[in-house]
Amino acid sequence: MSDAPTAHDPEDALLTSRDLNGERPVLKPGEQVPYGHVLYAAALLGRSPAEVVTRLTALGYADIQDAGCPLPEAVALDDAALTRREGRDSFLQRWIDVTSPVSLRQLLETAEHTGRAPADVGRRLTALGYRLGGTGPLPGTPDPRDVMLIRTDARGYGSWLDWGDEVSAGHVLGAADVLSCSPHAAAVRLASLGLRLPYTPEPGDERLLRAGDTPGARWFGRYMEPPLGHILTAARETGRSARDIVDRLKVLGLGAPGGSLPEAPEDDDFVILSENVDGRAPWLRRNTAVGLRMEHLLRASRVTGRGPAEITARLTELGHFLHGDAKLPGTADEADIRLLETVDRSYRHTVHLEHVLRSAGLTGRSPADVAARLTELGFTLPDEVEYPDVRGATAAS
Repeated sequence: MSDAPTAHDPEDALLTSRDLNGERPVLKPGEQVPYGHVLYAAALLGRSPAEVVTRLTALGYADIQDAGCPLPEAVALDDAALTRREGRDSFLQRWIDVTSPVSLRQLLETAEHTGRAPADVGRRLTALGYRLGGTGPLPGTPDPRDVMLIRTDARGYGSWLDWGDEVSAGHVLGAADVLSCSPHAAAVRLASLGLRLPYTPEPGDERLLRAGDTPGARWFGRYMEPPLGHILTAARETGRSARDIVDRLKVLGLGAPGGSLPEAPEDDDFVILSENVDGRAPWLRRNTAVGLRMEHLLRASRVTGRGPAEITARLTELGHFLHGDAKLPGTADEADIRLLETVDRSYRHTVHLEHVLRSAGLTGRSPADVAARLTELGFTLPDEVEYPDVRGATAAS
């Protein structure tokens, strides 16, 4: 560089342009030149940061941000790129401020943008004169999900966890749900970022938090109540007690199932607690509003050979209930099961003519027969409706 400023010097044009591209807008002489601008310009021009500072001063830029430590002798372009702020609000501040500690969010956004590990980014920023807001070890592998893991509020530009913050179990579950990843993996990664969890992640958590038995099954999320069938199956597979499973799930941020926890579940419990009455997930979830569906009780009765009343009594012990209006038949009839599978109304709602006609069409029974049987099973139907006593296609026409 020459000692005197030259208006048409291409290096000067690049050095003084706000975007370091030789184009307008240019830096204003009365404003402070960011430290990151100096480092990036040095890398682009192949000059030392000290040379860049000297030239900027000669060009009339007297206020150049000081890192409070000696300037590095040279800066590689890959390292200089670390000083740029990334993220949705980066237009508000182009460069990481060297006079303030680097936030965890800034470090992770930089790591995501450059594809480098957080530990690597932290080491290089420190070598360039930046101070990190935390002192603990950082992960040595990159993960593009890190930024979203520490986000606590999606509104506006968001809010973020910072170095050493305490993380709630609910945050772990919520972040894992947003990122479609294992809550255990999210907890391990958050801990590796120096954040404080209310529990120590355990390898066994992976199994407890998976909502199904298949490898691709989803995970339990925040505010969810694990079904009792899941708890009993996990206890059977791990050799732990059901109470131990429930206690661990509470620590991990999930609710507890209602009803009693059987110390020694009956063999049929797994069948009657499964939605498909096959002893496997998906498991029957408690419906605290309308209770059990009648067809589930009848199907479970036929599979186990136990009466509907006995099935209902056992499920009641296990935390479920049958709506007070329901009228349980003495035996499980396949015709009742087929009929009930066509009814999309609960015992809290009135079954109207259109629902009766739909069920009649799907079962081949007459609307009058459907209405009579649903009334016998405890459903509420309007008194003033007359249902035709014709079947199948005749009723549909």
